[in-house]
Amino acid sequence: MTADSDWRPYTPGDDHTVVGDVRISETIDAPDLHADRRLLAYLPPSYADSEESYPVVYMHDGQNLFDEGESYSGEWRVDETMQRLSEEGTEAIVVGVPNAGDARGDEYTPFPHPEHGGGGADAYLEFLFETVKPLVDETFRTRPGRDHTGLAGSSLGGVVSLYGFFEYPDHVGFAGVLSPAFWWPGEPLFEYVAAQSRTDGRLYVDVGGREAPDDPELNEAYLRDAERMVGRLRTQGFEDERLRFVVDEEARHRESAWAERFPGAIRFLLG
Repeated sequence: MTADSDWRPYTPGDDHTVVGDVRISETIDAPDLHADRRLLAYLPPSYADSEESYPVVYMHDGQNLFDEGESYSGEWRVDETMQRLSEEGTEAIVVGVPNAGDARGDEYTPFPHPEHGGGGADAYLEFLFETVKPLVDETFRTRPGRDHTGLAGSSLGGVVSLYGFFEYPDHVGFAGVLSPAFWWPGEPLFEYVAAQSRTDGRLYVDVGGREAPDDPELNEAYLRDAERMVGRLRTQGFEDERLRFVVDEEARHRESAWAERFPGAIRFLLG
């Protein structure tokens, strides 16, 4: 198990955009996945000078959360947002789990697409909850219970967040599902969710009105599937105090759009 000394301050390059206290771990072995990982952890402003324990949000595509210089398609500005929200009294530890590059589609999908493949989400979530979460709980002052543990991500990261919410009810109390690419796992995911009985916890789901403006069919799929999934969740018993759905009419499928919506999402999820 990685010890506290195996985490060091994040030291980015000259073009970095990191603010606040962000740490990076030593490489974590992930023998059942496509690649080992180095985790990122954002700590709240009050962490160093208090004995408080904090909720934890585990976020996918970790290389795109904090640092424009390390991202491959822009950053979410999670660190800037959390620094600002701390002034309102909203604080949490945010753990970024980098994706596996070309194998991202496999690790973030519970069911395969007929052309694109995938279906390896179970192994990824097992790594997250059997390796990453125990390591984080041992290293930092966390509130380890499910009510204070959540998942968040966009596109396929949104898919695996929703799946993880239902698949790990003893560990996950909330999930942020931004611009979910439900078209990839398709009907099996809708059938899976329909078979679940869970109605506790909190879910934030959103979608942009221009996710894929150059592909009208795909753009329609994002909107249609998000609305359909939210309808499915409401039918199961998720009422407004536990489920928030946002349609951002002009937003595209990109990090800058998710950065804009992340503050509202995290306010709702952390209650």
